[in-house]
Amino acid sequence: MERWGQGGSSVLFGGVSVGDGLKVKVQPRPQTISQARAELSRRLEARRDEIEAAVMNRVYSVSDTSDLDPTYAEGLKAAVTAAVDYGFAAIALGEDRSEPPPPILLAQARLAARAGVSLDTVLRRYFAGHALLGDFLVEEAENSGLRGQALQSLLRVQAALFDRLLASVSEEHRRESRDRPTSADRWRSERVEQLLAGELVDADRLEYDLDGQHLGIIAKGPGSAELLGDLAVALDRRLLSVASEEEVHWAWLGGRRPVDLDVLKRWLASESSSPLYVATGEPAEGIAGWRFTHRQAKAALVVSLRSSESIVHYSDVAVLAAILQDGLLVAYLQDSYLTPLEQGSRRGQSLSETVRAYFGSGCQISSAAATLGTSRQTVTNRLNAAEKCLNRPLDRSRIELEVALRLEELQ
Repeated sequence: MERWGQGGSSVLFGGVSVGDGLKVKVQPRPQTISQARAELSRRLEARRDEIEAAVMNRVYSVSDTSDLDPTYAEGLKAAVTAAVDYGFAAIALGEDRSEPPPPILLAQARLAARAGVSLDTVLRRYFAGHALLGDFLVEEAENSGLRGQALQSLLRVQAALFDRLLASVSEEHRRESRDRPTSADRWRSERVEQLLAGELVDADRLEYDLDGQHLGIIAKGPGSAELLGDLAVALDRRLLSVASEEEVHWAWLGGRRPVDLDVLKRWLASESSSPLYVATGEPAEGIAGWRFTHRQAKAALVVSLRSSESIVHYSDVAVLAAILQDGLLVAYLQDSYLTPLEQGSRRGQSLSETVRAYFGSGCQISSAAATLGTSRQTVTNRLNAAEKCLNRPLDRSRIELEVALRLEELQ
């Protein structure tokens, strides 16, 4: 903003006080470094969603993530958010007042070591994300007028904090890799991982018949090993179980005949009060089926971790699990269906909720109105509004819309 001094006032101009009778243009007082940091932090915060999405895309591009352990993959998203938070805080506070690296980033480094993700890959992802965040920082710094030595000073602080973060992450990864157990349990885990990777190894010591019938299960949470043992006893099955990481167990129930899924589901439902996530695949036969049912359980676990459902069977979420592995499709459903409905909703009037009730009632307006506790006319008006927002009739895109609404529930 411009300030003018005139008449009986006295202002500073180039360090000289100009008195009565003169009218001079006074430049605004330069921002202090703390003010400049606060302004830059505010600008970046306004672009948080864009920045996180760009960083996540860059991180995923570093190496293949299609077959990552689901817990590690979910943690990767949380780690990106935490890393962006850490970078924003460093901009606002400076090096001296910045906090140590967030614990979630150190935990993710340990998860990477346990999941077999190399330190080189971990560091390459950090460098890629840091470079992209730096591009956003420079762009907003120039837009806010922060240039020259002030910008260079800020970039030096960011570099110092980044070095500190890399040192901490590297140490956690190396420590976890160094301390991984070499006991019989570790031998068993390594053999299972080799078999899953298609390697030809001697599996006799596993004491499990790989030629029989299998059902893959993944259990996550305290007491997961005990629950799997009890389940095997209840179903009279041979159990092969390994700890893939802390409180996460991969397991297979084996036998000469397929598992009765109805009995399995009833037993798991009776244990639903346990604070566990349980995901199951489908019955399969032979070594190929052993691998396949495990992959199904891993896909189902992603749905379980994102939802409030503690027990998820692949047969119930197969389509949804497949969609969640396709980031392009998820983004399309969000942009084409969920965002327009959200933007078209008004206070106390959720178009998504109305469409969900309409589909859930078999497309019966009266039943949907009863579910929502409102009138037929209100439901009709909201459905018309939803079609206008989507620019298409609901019945012509019902499949995509129902999947999108299911994704919204998971989010």
